[in-house]
Amino acid sequence: MRIDLPKNVRFIIKNLQSAGFDAYAVGGCVRDVLLGRKPNDWDITTNATPYEVKGLFKRTIDTGIQHGTVTVMLNDEDRNYRGYEVTTYRIDGEYEDGRHPRSVTFTASLEEDLKRRDFTINAMAYNDREGLVDIFSGEEDLKEGRIRAVGDPKERFEEDALRILRAFRFAAQLGFRIDEDTKNAASLLKDNLRKISAERIQAEFTKLICSPNPDMIRMLYRAGITKVIMPEFDICMETEQRNKHHLYTVGEHTIVAMMVNARYSKVEFEPDTMRYIRYALLFHDFGKPGAMTEDENGARHFKGHALISEKIAEDIMKRLKMDNETIRYVKALVRWHDHRPEPTKKNIRKAMSVIGADVYRLLFPIRIADTLAQSMYKREEKIAYEKAVMECYREIIEEGDPVCVRDLAIDGNDLIEHGYEKGPKIGKKLQELLDLVIEDPGCNTKEYLLSRI
Repeated sequence: MRIDLPKNVRFIIKNLQSAGFDAYAVGGCVRDVLLGRKPNDWDITTNATPYEVKGLFKRTIDTGIQHGTVTVMLNDEDRNYRGYEVTTYRIDGEYEDGRHPRSVTFTASLEEDLKRRDFTINAMAYNDREGLVDIFSGEEDLKEGRIRAVGDPKERFEEDALRILRAFRFAAQLGFRIDEDTKNAASLLKDNLRKISAERIQAEFTKLICSPNPDMIRMLYRAGITKVIMPEFDICMETEQRNKHHLYTVGEHTIVAMMVNARYSKVEFEPDTMRYIRYALLFHDFGKPGAMTEDENGARHFKGHALISEKIAEDIMKRLKMDNETIRYVKALVRWHDHRPEPTKKNIRKAMSVIGADVYRLLFPIRIADTLAQSMYKREEKIAYEKAVMECYREIIEEGDPVCVRDLAIDGNDLIEHGYEKGPKIGKKLQELLDLVIEDPGCNTKEYLLSRI
């Protein structure tokens, strides 16, 4: 087998080999090439020590020299410097915090280095001289669509508990299944995830739910892992809805809604936007267990659940140390996901003004997925409603109707010129004028608005 290595990777490997050292491309880059994907990064492993690597290249950065890693900086095709991590073969010492080895020992053995890696599909190495080095049958696991730990999965997960989540994340991203022994070990050692930082948990979990297979969260639930990292989800999985609009538990409805979005969304979103949508779908009904009531016929109702869901979502996102922008978007989407005004342009302008135009456009994929994850009861009417709202929204955008203060034909400076003092009165007056033009966009002219002040 021959892999077409990038020019700079080939240069680094040949430079190390010419100096008498071994060198290979290793890990995720080899995996991605075998899957027909373009790697984001290329990592190199070698038996040269970090200081020997530094002596062979003009520009290097001591990325993690105590752990054997040096970043070699080379010009790429656009004459921009790009970094390539070169790491010395190593054996990890004892893991004392469920994440990091207390020490590392450099070794001359590629096999020993590959033994310490997490999964077989990430434990392959390649260079042009020797071809593919695949000691643990990673290529076969790729062909079989299987995530399998290198060696004893218990040992791998005891070394680094984050690998438990990584197994499910890789399975979700690649559409693979998890080897039974690996899955059983993950379930057995799930409590070790409590040792992992919230930021690390969040990073892996985000990749999972933003993958083509967000239903992998169901496997996390069955393995008992969500009970450790997001127990609110377990409550939803165990809450029956029991009304004519639904046929799943709250949790199953959530999973189906995320899968509908993953499978059938016809709009391509930026990664940040996709994160907002998937998390909003995940959290949108988390408040239902707390809002649940039953009528005399045993049917369950969940009035006011959106506000409760918003609060729960905020608590979880802060616990997972998410950034403020994600928290802002997701909270708003969860809060307003069930808001359905009459589909007239005036009503939709009002909704866009209150909710925010940037947030409002993201409600469409959420509400469509929410609807398609429900029962067939009144589905055609619900979809027809969403189409009517989308048509109103499209016309508002195309016609440039005002929906926020900055869309007004005048601003605060105009008010000051006409006698208003700087302060809150200006904001209040601009809001009054906005309310006026939302009712009738034809009023949004400078002459008319000035006549009203």
